[in-house]
Amino acid sequence: MAKLILVLGDQLSLNLASLRCYQPGDAVLMAEVMTEASYSPHHQKKLALVFSAMRHFGKSLKDAGYRLRYCALPGSRPSLVAEVEATLAKDPSLDSLLVTEPGEWRLLAEMQGWQARLGITVTLLDDDRFFCSRQAFGQWAKGRSQWRMEHFYHQQRRQSGLLMDQGRPLGGRWNFDADNRQGWDGSAQVPPLRHYPNDPIREGVLDLVEQHFGQHMGKLRPFDFPVTRQEALAELADFIQLRLPSFGAWQDAMAIGEDWLFHSRLSPLINLGLLGPQEVCQAAEEAYHSGHAPLAAVEGFIRQILGWREYVRGVYWTLMPGYKANNALASTRPLPDFYWTGQTQMRCMHEALRNSLDNGYAHHIQRLMITGNFALIAGLSVEAICDWYLAVYMDAYEWVELPNTLGMVMHADGGLMASKPYAASGKYIKRMSNYCSQCPYDVNSLTGPKACPFNAFYWHFLLRNRSKLEANPRLAMPYRTLDRFGPDKRDAITQQAQALWRRLDDNDL
Repeated sequence: MAKLILVLGDQLSLNLASLRCYQPGDAVLMAEVMTEASYSPHHQKKLALVFSAMRHFGKSLKDAGYRLRYCALPGSRPSLVAEVEATLAKDPSLDSLLVTEPGEWRLLAEMQGWQARLGITVTLLDDDRFFCSRQAFGQWAKGRSQWRMEHFYHQQRRQSGLLMDQGRPLGGRWNFDADNRQGWDGSAQVPPLRHYPNDPIREGVLDLVEQHFGQHMGKLRPFDFPVTRQEALAELADFIQLRLPSFGAWQDAMAIGEDWLFHSRLSPLINLGLLGPQEVCQAAEEAYHSGHAPLAAVEGFIRQILGWREYVRGVYWTLMPGYKANNALASTRPLPDFYWTGQTQMRCMHEALRNSLDNGYAHHIQRLMITGNFALIAGLSVEAICDWYLAVYMDAYEWVELPNTLGMVMHADGGLMASKPYAASGKYIKRMSNYCSQCPYDVNSLTGPKACPFNAFYWHFLLRNRSKLEANPRLAMPYRTLDRFGPDKRDAITQQAQALWRRLDDNDL
């Protein structure tokens, strides 16, 4: 007898644990199903990327001699388990199901009931495409009074050997963030994006998305993104050669019309499985050793993968499903329409939202300190903003999106993910971008109809959450400043925030 191996849409790697178990006579199932495509209003480019990558990967499996059943929309059954049942019914030789564990809790919980439903053995394998297993993270976290990514990252560096020299970090420091905070001054030449030719698979997917998901958020065309293993490797090489040397200095910078600057387009490819995190980090490390890229840039890049990506996955699997219900600051206000349309007078929000809606992308500072910062200080709904981040970004899957949004952006876990809220006034945005120079709001004003909304919302955020936040030593300085304002100024801040909330309700910001 033989086994059926189910490969999910974000498991597009020949190194997948379940595919390594393939033997002659086995069958591989891949399926585009409506439940997975529509449980969130995914950005049209995200759907185009996933379906194009899936179809190309399926073709590569067939070309390599795998026995593949590929079920494509719109003719596929509505759910994964329905396609599994149909495949088993058509081929009585298949007497067991093998799956590499999914990345999202909801799907794992569903799969854990499949054996009873299908009446065959269902085996779930650990997904070992990460540096750190779920079990290893649990051991690291066990008994710790405080979880911090930086401590986890040090362990990951030691275990992986990346950027290490005889047990010590290269350069004598674990973290070079202090060297990577330059605001944008326009002095550097931003390299163009690499282009990828259209092919019949891509075009067929674009037509499919237009016809069946055209009501979803975002702009579908032009679609010019790597979707195969070969293209992903070319994108990695392009980033290492053209962008990595300048990535560090300007990784926090933002500029009007510069949607990518020196950031990579690699995170969607890693999260799909087209690139492995190990090979990406090794390529960056080699760029340092060869003298091509400075240590600060390479360390900052590797930390995003070896540190943050692994850490958020560990947090997700260790604390779900209860983690999703956290709302420590009681943030419940409705999400303004401009998150879906991009239509706002605030230039920084307009640029970050336009980038998100046009490209299914925004870099980490746009996400954290523009769209996320606004959601935090304005008290927007935790559930709504988490749903929005999951839907809008091409690299968003719940395991990576939820801790970053609920924890880092909204501080809704009470400080588990971040030692302080990532809240800031317009001064931070002015320092790190050129947005404020072309904004109708005055970044230097606190109150009045033309005052930057980030300013009053920031100080009111501190006011209304004082009982929960003032004991945080990292917020001692802003609270001392707030106390120096005096009661009249604090009252003016409250009145300004209330006026801004009314304008939000009227879609007039």
